[in-house]
Amino acid sequence: MLDAENVPSSDELNRLLARCNEETHPRRKLLLALQQSSFHLSIFKQSTGRLVGFVRATSDQGLNANLWNLVAEPSNDREQIVIFLVYQSLSIIKREMPGCSVSVSAPVMAIEALEGQGFLVDPNGIRAMGLRLR
Repeated sequence: MLDAENVPSSDELNRLLARCNEETHPRRKLLLALQQSSFHLSIFKQSTGRLVGFVRATSDQGLNANLWNLVAEPSNDREQIVIFLVYQSLSIIKREMPGCSVSVSAPVMAIEALEGQGFLVDPNGIRAMGLRLR
């Protein structure tokens, strides 16, 4: 079940990140990131209500939109969940932030799904770098 209205708790999101072998974040910083996001999409397993997929977006509302924390719980449906989250995110960005270029910070398991949606890895040799601020 897709939910764009209710923000998952930082604990719930950290549990999903951990199940996906992704970096978890301090509760306070994750809550701030969620509050500062342009939108977020969560997928919950209907039978249990457990968070199984997530992505959030930030944007300057003019030129750039960025997708963060794109994850899907390891399962047979993992790739389909990632594709669905990306497709829904791009639909929102095209509708609400037309003209923005889109970048994605995603795990390796999402590369194929992202390429299927038209993303290029390091287009024109542009490589992104990250610096962890503490």
